[in-house]
Amino acid sequence: MQTGLADFIRDTPEGDAAERVLRKCVHCGFCNATCPTYQILGDELDGPRGRIYLMKQLLEGTIAAGTVLPHLDRCLTCRNCETTCPSGVRYHELVDIGRAVAERRGSRPLVDRARRWVVRESFSRPGVFNTALALGRLARPLLPAALAAKVAPLRPAGNWPPVRHARRMLVLAGCVQPALMPDVNAAAARVLDLLGISLVEIAGAGCCGALRFHLNDQDGGRADMRALIDAWWPAIERGDVEAIVMTASGCGSTVREYGHLLAGDPQYAERAAKVAAMTKDLSEILIAERVQIEGLFAAQGTTSRPLAYHPPCSLQHGQQVRGYAEALLCAAGYALQPVGDSHLCCGSAGSYSLLQVQLATTLRDSKLRALQAGAPEGIASANVGCIAHLQTGTDVPVRHWIEWLDRALTGQGR
Repeated sequence: MQTGLADFIRDTPEGDAAERVLRKCVHCGFCNATCPTYQILGDELDGPRGRIYLMKQLLEGTIAAGTVLPHLDRCLTCRNCETTCPSGVRYHELVDIGRAVAERRGSRPLVDRARRWVVRESFSRPGVFNTALALGRLARPLLPAALAAKVAPLRPAGNWPPVRHARRMLVLAGCVQPALMPDVNAAAARVLDLLGISLVEIAGAGCCGALRFHLNDQDGGRADMRALIDAWWPAIERGDVEAIVMTASGCGSTVREYGHLLAGDPQYAERAAKVAAMTKDLSEILIAERVQIEGLFAAQGTTSRPLAYHPPCSLQHGQQVRGYAEALLCAAGYALQPVGDSHLCCGSAGSYSLLQVQLATTLRDSKLRALQAGAPEGIASANVGCIAHLQTGTDVPVRHWIEWLDRALTGQGR
């Protein structure tokens, strides 16, 4: 694709990066076939190819930013298009640039700005979110059904084994997961403890930066990334830990991009690259210990129970990690049911389900129909946002896959 960038961005790091992505696109349209919003809306401008053209025009100065913003807002950044693309177009890198430019050069209605500010400032701050969730739980009986469904009930974490093994790994607490689903990291700690690995949370290691960054506060997002690196760095520098474990695939997808996202920061570039290189999804850690963990499952004499598994987009498309959680669930004795269109997004996508409610609900309901087609006893996934979003539409228990493994091994969990 030929480009002629406008003066405001030509020969800048942003402009050079955008040109590299744009020039790889051959506008074949294969991406539209797997784009969730294009499938629903049928609008070329709400598919990857159309959005690429819009961003090209924006960066060339031939279209108003206000025209581009709604179509970029409707993009889930699920990266399904990247998995599909035969040319290897790094769409998410372009959309990060396009959103930042559109935000700077355009304007939003006051109500829209206020909603995005509330989501950005409350969900990325654990203290604020914890308080809001606690109040929401108290008021839940008085709330309308649609709103009450979004207020997750309290989930006890269970015990967290003491740090007692020579092998140690860091785990991200995150911003919403400690209040919303504290049982996930605790379950991971229990399972890893059985394998001779101690899981460690570092105080002050909160938001990974994804929430702010993807709501176009990219400076704020990078500030959160630097804060997280600072919290982890002493343990990394001492050599106390061998890996950084991600139990939320959305956070993992972002942290693994730190080397790219902070490449222009001379103070943090090297540390960011180190953190990204050490980061692994929990399924990657456990699949490497598969022989030992299969021995534990065999000793338990597990029985088969039907489950449906939803692989989050951030895991299968963002991190390109596939099949590991499914293999571990099967090893634990669960009978995984086939799920149609498992490559498609559930509609959670971080803050998307709060800001694009109609599209997110349509995608959720479609995903749940596919997941529940075989009447499973439960649904497993790998990301806090997906789990919470799916649970709002069904009475079938939706849990992180590590919780299902933990239940098989230790009997803990719900």
